[in-house]
Parts: sequence; structure tokens; C-alpha cells
Amino acid sequence: MSTPLRVANVSGFYGDRTSAMREMLDGGDVDVLTGDYLAELTMLILGRQRSTDPAAGYARSFLTQLEDCLADALSRGVRIVSNAGGLNPRGLADAVGELGARLGVPVRVATVSGDDLMPRLAQLCSTGRLRVGERPPADGDLVAVNGEFLDVLTANAYLGCWGIVRALEAGADVVVTGRVTDASLVVGPAAWHHRWSAEDLDALAGATVAGHVLECGTQATGGNFSFFTELLDADPRCLDHIGFPLAEIAADGTAVITKHPGTGGAVTVETVTEQLLYELTGGRYGGPDVVTRFDGLRLRQVARDRVEVTGARGLPPGEWLKVATNRLGGFRNAMTLPLAGLDVDRKADVLRRQLAPVLADVAEAVVTLARTDSPDSGAEEEASAVLQVTVKDPDRNKVGKEFTVPVIEFALATVPGFFAAGAPPRPSAYGVYAPAWVRVDDVSHVVGLPDGGTDRVPSTRPQPGSTLEGAAPGPGEPAGDISGPEAAGPTRRVPLGRVVGARSGDKGGAATLGVYARSDEGYAWLSSFLTAERLRELLPEASGLPVTRELLPGFRALIFQLPGLLGEGVAASTRFDPQAKAVGEWLRSRLVDVPMSLLPEGRT
Repeated sequence: MSTPLRVANVSGFYGDRTSAMREMLDGGDVDVLTGDYLAELTMLILGRQRSTDPAAGYARSFLTQLEDCLADALSRGVRIVSNAGGLNPRGLADAVGELGARLGVPVRVATVSGDDLMPRLAQLCSTGRLRVGERPPADGDLVAVNGEFLDVLTANAYLGCWGIVRALEAGADVVVTGRVTDASLVVGPAAWHHRWSAEDLDALAGATVAGHVLECGTQATGGNFSFFTELLDADPRCLDHIGFPLAEIAADGTAVITKHPGTGGAVTVETVTEQLLYELTGGRYGGPDVVTRFDGLRLRQVARDRVEVTGARGLPPGEWLKVATNRLGGFRNAMTLPLAGLDVDRKADVLRRQLAPVLADVAEAVVTLARTDSPDSGAEEEASAVLQVTVKDPDRNKVGKEFTVPVIEFALATVPGFFAAGAPPRPSAYGVYAPAWVRVDDVSHVVGLPDGGTDRVPSTRPQPGSTLEGAAPGPGEPAGDISGPEAAGPTRRVPLGRVVGARSGDKGGAATLGVYARSDEGYAWLSSFLTAERLRELLPEASGLPVTRELLPGFRALIFQLPGLLGEGVAASTRFDPQAKAVGEWLRSRLVDVPMSLLPEGRT
């Protein structure tokens, strides 16, 4: 049986800490370095870069990391797998080769591509083979793409792990991919190392879980952790420089999540739980390699900073691949108007009336009053609320000076203390994200081999009569919503976050929210208390949304989907928190009646 593979993460997003690759090489033994650089918004950014410069379209920070680390990694036999290729894997691969030549280090670079559907978009649309919607077409609620969809800037199918496997089999030192799933960056090296086939569904599922934990870097090792104060109480400096995570993946797909000794942060059952809940849309996690059942996962603290993850089960992947599309939606602008001192609500009412004629001709306008002011404050900023005015329109001029000049003209003719926080801003283009679907057989999974040749990865879609045949459930299919008995006894009104943790994020225009309890008794109460309707009450922004809930007893967790909270996605959202990063913290701050037996002081 093969030894466990040590896979380390060196990037959770485009813009993450550039020193991470060096830290992971210096901190201890690793077999593979992986980095995730792509997100829905990143693809839009790269698409705009490529539209003005065909040689662009990849994450340049990856090259910055390699500048210092490539020679060291190659001398130690460490493989590097990254999706930093974005929209131009070949361009990045060439740049890596040039870097190796400049450093005097021969490097074998492979690419994984075929995800970019733009060259064939018109054909796929005209034949109805590209479908738009949140779920695969088996749900019956999708429509064929019409001509209006052809203005997209990027359209990329989510490829799986097998191109990475083929590249590593061919001896690649560095594998540069386009849009593969985040988890596949880890699944690919594990499948290569352990010689898994497409029929090893449980092992693939286990590696997918490990990949989901690693993909966001330090979010698994104490970053953005709900109970961060407890980490600080144990070590006041532990969050100053959080270490990146790594996974030791065994031949059966089980994994131990850990980090290098002596690095900041912590790896606990709860830090791993929060990352597992991040952007989770259901207990069945759909992907091109395997549909992973999260409902049977078990986490166990086996040592300090070592959490074992077992119980993953896999189902065969479906016949559709998800496609991330981005188009330019128009232009937007925003002005921030502080309201200081007394009578803030009445000042805001006056400004709203004065703004009404200015905003009448724009396609969308959002005016939000944030009561950030404190009474009897010793600092002017602390005595001020904020009126945020955001406008969007296809016409750049309407959100340019036609918007800002009339607002500035209020300067001497409105409420007392009026001023704008900054010079009149210029409009900026925004994008609109939309998910779509394409059949596996309509996507070419191409590997650019280190020797200059190419290879096509055959489809792993179940064939008639195979052991994998059968319809896989769509991502997020509910496993039921059965509440446990509510804890009895006296209660105390406290912030919900005293007894539960949470992690939130975005999936297009939907916010995702995972909430978990810290004990079995706490989960029994939480599953009964925090229904979808109760969530709408606690988060009034979601009051009119079709909120859904699913239970994951193995995590003592609930996962909620809040469709529409983020409008048309992060690039187009006018919301204060466009990626829903702090929705979980907002929920935890709400006051609710909690059984005293669940509170720390109630158990003493």
C-alpha cells in the first residue's frame, strides 16, 4: 500500500500571501504544492485583461512565488499543481519555462485546458447544448441559451482531476491548469500517487473533502474562525502570522489535516468544520470527479494541530459539467455621505428626497443608511452615520458626472454638516456571473505534455453497463430537514454566537451559510430553534427570500442557502458585504433566548 501523500496549500485566492510557497517548503516535508487562484470574480478580472492583451489572462503572482522557490522545489522532487493558468494556461506555462531557463533550472511543465468554451460558444448556444441555470438540466427548470447570452466575456467548464493525473504520469514538475474545480487540484495528485481509477469513488470522495479543506488556505488553520478569541486566550500571538494547511491523504482517501510545527494558527475539529461548511450548497457535493456525500463525514482530533477526516462516500458524477460565465453588465458608481450629530434619520429623509430626481433616470439605485454613530461621542467619525448611494446603468455617463455633480451641488443647500467622503468618484465597469451547464462529452479535456505533445483525457462519465452507471444526484439535494428535541430549562438572552459558530460565503447571487453547535445537546437545540423561518426573522435582509435549510448531524451543523441576497453576484452586487463573508458573524451577533445549560457558566 502506498504511503500517504503530503499535499500543501500555498494560495487560497488571487492576491493571497506570496511568501506561502517558501514557508511551506521551509516548514517541513511536502510532496506536492497546490494553489487556488481562481474564483468567479477572478475569472472576470482575467477576462477583462485578456480582452485588451491576448497574452494576459493568468495569475502573475504565481510566477512571483516560483521566482524564489522553483529551484528548491525541483531539487527536492516536490511537484507543483496550480490553476493559476486561468484563461491562458499555455501563456503561464511558457512563462514558467522561461523562468526556469533564466534560473538555470530545467523544468518540465504541463498544461490542462479545454475548459474555455468561448471559441465554441456560438455553436453550443445555437444547438441548445449549453443550458443556463443553478442546477443540471435534469431538474427540468432550465432554458436553452438564446442569442442574448453571446455577449459573455468568459465561459469556462469546471474540469476534474484526470488531466492533472495524466500530466503527472508524464513526468511534469509543474502542472498549470485552467478552470478545474478547486478540490481537483488535490484529488489529481492523490489519484496519481495512489493509482486510483474512476471507480474508486470513496477514495476520490475523501480526497475531494481534503481538497475542499485546503482550497481556501488559512481558513482551515484558524483564519476567519468564529471562536478566535479562544485561540488568542491560549496564545495571544497565534493569529499574527497563520500557517498554511496541508493534508496527509492515505490510499483509502482518508486524510489528516495539519500544518507545519511552530507556525501560527491552529488546526482543530472546529476550524476544519468551518472550512468544510464554507460555500457548501448541500450534503451531496457535486463535481466532475465524484459526487461526495458529506453527511457521513466524521472529524477527530488525533493530536495537537492534527484532525482526522473519515467517512467520505462517493457517488458517480453526472453527465453535465458546471460552466461559470461572466459578462459585462454595465457601469456603477457610489458616493458615501456621512451624517454627523443629531437627527440622523430626518437628515437621511431630506437627502433621499433631494436625491430622488438625480436617481430617477439610472437603471438601478440603492440608498442605504448605516447607523454607525454613537451618542455623545468624543470623535467626529464616531458621531457619524453613513448614507451610501450606489447607482448602476448600462450608460457610463448616467453614473458619471450626471450622478456626482448634482450630489455635490447639494453642498450648501441641504442638511447641516453635509459633505462627501472623498472626491467625486469615476464609474467602473461591473460584471454579471451566471452558472450554466454543458454535457461532459461536449468538453475537450486536453493535456499539454512536457515533451510538447498533447493528450486528450477520455470522459469518465458512466457508460451503459458499467459499475458506475446510475443517475447521480444534483449538487445540494436535500437529505431532509428533521429537527431534534429542543433543550428544556431556563434561558438567557445572549448573542447566538455564544454557543454556535458559523461560516458564510457566496455562490453567484446566493449567500451560503453554515452554522454548527459545539455539543450534541447544543445541536439538538440548534436544529429545533434555527429553522429557515427563524433565520429570516434574525436576518431581515433575507425576509423575502426562498431560504432553504439542510441538516448535517455528523458536523452538528445546519447549512442554509439564501438565493438572491447578493443580486447578480459579487461583481454586480450593491450590498455592503457583496460576498457574504460576514453574514455568519451578523447572525452570531443577534440576541436570542439560549438554554442556560448550553452556556459555559450554565454548565459549571
